Amino acid sequence: MKIAIVHDWLVTYAGAERVLEQMLLLYPEADLYSLVDFVPADERAFLQGRAVRTSFIQRLPGARRKYRNYLPLMPLAVEQLDMSRYDVVISSSHAVAKGVITGPDQLHLCMCYSPMRYAWDLQHQYLREAGLDRGARSLLARYLLHRLRVWDVRTSIGVDGFIAISQFIARRIWKVYRRTSTVIYPPVDVEAFT
Repeated sequence: MKIAIVHDWLVTYAGAERVLEQMLLLYPEADLYSLVDFVPADERAFLQGRAVRTSFIQRLPGARRKYRNYLPLMPLAVEQLDMSRYDVVISSSHAVAKGVITGPDQLHLCMCYSPMRYAWDLQHQYLREAGLDRGARSLLARYLLHRLRVWDVRTSIGVDGFIAISQFIARRIWKVYRRTSTVIYPPVDVEAFT
């Protein structure tokens, strides 16, 4: 069985990447895809020497420092990742990875950390904090976020099963996509907090 894991972007070793690390341990033969891979050499151990297949955004000017500026291109980029040779596709997503295109004979599971907060329930807060709450740039940003929301809902149809990281995220998934999800809590060293 051929498995692909698609992660939004690889730029640091944070929460979603810790979950990804566990996926890579569970599926050592899986191929790994990401829109960009700019993880510093000293933080790459979690990738276990795995090659990362990236999108065209990896090669765009300024992508290393300003990859988020390419958000309007990310739906197109993730749709260009060829998943046709895989039996199972696991998207590790808080942004666009779940939008990868799969066929009827493929199983697509999405480990959803959250629907895009900046496009949905926290849009106004994000626009305010970015100084995009008024003016012409605000109108453009709002229009782009509207288009992103339409794409986000449409691509949820291509997911065969959602996995949420908490009951709260399961409610967010239901609110945005009207899809139920199975809750699997991420691996957390609870001893570190006692």
